[in-house]
Amino acid sequence: MAKSIIIIGAGMGGMAAGIYGQMNGYETQIFEMHTKPGGQCTSWKRKGYTFDPCIHHFFGCKPGSSVNQMWHELGALPLELVNIEECTAVASPDGKMFVDYYDLERLKNTLLKLSPADSKMIEQYIEAIKAFANNKIDDAISSGSFWKMIPIFFSMPSIRKWIKMNMRAFAERFSDPFLRKAFAQLVYSNPDGPLFFHFMRHVGGMNGDIRWPVGGAAEFAKSIERRYLALGGKVYYRSRVEKILVENDKAVGIRLADGSEHRADIIISNADGRKTIFNMLDGKYINETVRGYCAPLSDETPFAVNVCLGINRDLSGEPSSLVLLLDQPVTIANLKHENIEAQLYGFDKTMAPMGKGTIKVELPARYSYWKQLYNDDRERYKQEKQKAAEQVIEILESHFRGIKNQVEVIDVYTLMTWERYMGGTQGWFNLPNRKLDFSMSMKEDLSDKKFKTTLPGLSNFYFVGIWATAMGSLAHNANSGKTIIRRICKKDGKGFEAQT
Repeated sequence: MAKSIIIIGAGMGGMAAGIYGQMNGYETQIFEMHTKPGGQCTSWKRKGYTFDPCIHHFFGCKPGSSVNQMWHELGALPLELVNIEECTAVASPDGKMFVDYYDLERLKNTLLKLSPADSKMIEQYIEAIKAFANNKIDDAISSGSFWKMIPIFFSMPSIRKWIKMNMRAFAERFSDPFLRKAFAQLVYSNPDGPLFFHFMRHVGGMNGDIRWPVGGAAEFAKSIERRYLALGGKVYYRSRVEKILVENDKAVGIRLADGSEHRADIIISNADGRKTIFNMLDGKYINETVRGYCAPLSDETPFAVNVCLGINRDLSGEPSSLVLLLDQPVTIANLKHENIEAQLYGFDKTMAPMGKGTIKVELPARYSYWKQLYNDDRERYKQEKQKAAEQVIEILESHFRGIKNQVEVIDVYTLMTWERYMGGTQGWFNLPNRKLDFSMSMKEDLSDKKFKTTLPGLSNFYFVGIWATAMGSLAHNANSGKTIIRRICKKDGKGFEAQT
């Protein structure tokens, strides 16, 4: 008789575990608290506009890469994809704009036009990108595994000097004041972001590995759900898991919020790690390492407040990502901002009605601020969301003249929205507290193998998804599901299979 697997959560890791489980002869069931698949890989419509909080840069589009192979196995590809021309664009209040084009010749000409005096540094930038465009690095990136990247990075002198540097330090090498400000913002407006990630992303855009799935995250997740169902898997929505049943230190099933119990040989959690450990398992299976991973994360969280706008304006000629530098800092939701970053979806005609456009502005914020507002004063919480939208629109008006009167739809969601939607402990940012420090010894930080997607003292249980990877990308989360099924197959003494 085939072994049975229960999977908690229809996020990317959970669905991948279900698909590979079905391929390898296991009987899988997914229990999802929400009404649709994808978890954080989601999007929704408002009056014809699609708002997507998930996908920024979709890796795995290049045929022949391991991630591309995985997307085909999961049924996510083939899917209509759109080429993106630039990594990020940055605009100053005085009208200057730097577009970080993927095409290196176009990029070089753009930079030289902005600052001929920085020609030597510009040449270094172009050569560094070329150095990262290496087949070995490309394969490591495509694998979704940092373990493969580390030895490659440190074995190549041409890229070794860039590994420990962040965007701020790199930006300071330019003499032009605008370029110094612009380069510091190229990794999701985070000056402390790792420089090597920017180069990896640049290479992905150059070689066609980064593209955009038409329709956004929800359509992407639905294609994976169809693959799972076609393989005979079962998914139950509106089915919140409250407890993981344990007998003799073995996970044997789950109890739902409605009181029903369901049993299986193996339990896999794609749910929030802290909720799984302390609520579903009553905190019985922890040690000091796991306790450390469950420690609270930084109060200031990226992408904490999202202002989505439906605009009666054609955005097809605009860059896909635009950072607007501000003349003076602006305080939004009790946090000071010197710039804002907008995603402009003019490249995908399905994201808005004909001739119109969708904009998403993601703002860092303090979790505690929004949590207290939401708990103590719900009306003020709503007012603060509306005020954030008004401030963002005012800033956009300085660059897109007339846009204030073209706004047709406003949708603001916060970390509290994610908590309601996902059931996490800190909004969407519910990864383990592993304290990766890319500015220090990345090789040392990423070599911590103590946390292996299991819990001490508990058998027949595994984590997948963001808690298992601590990375958060779609590819990493999906690969975690594949990895766990491969491990289960090995434990059961059977070969692992994967078919497109």
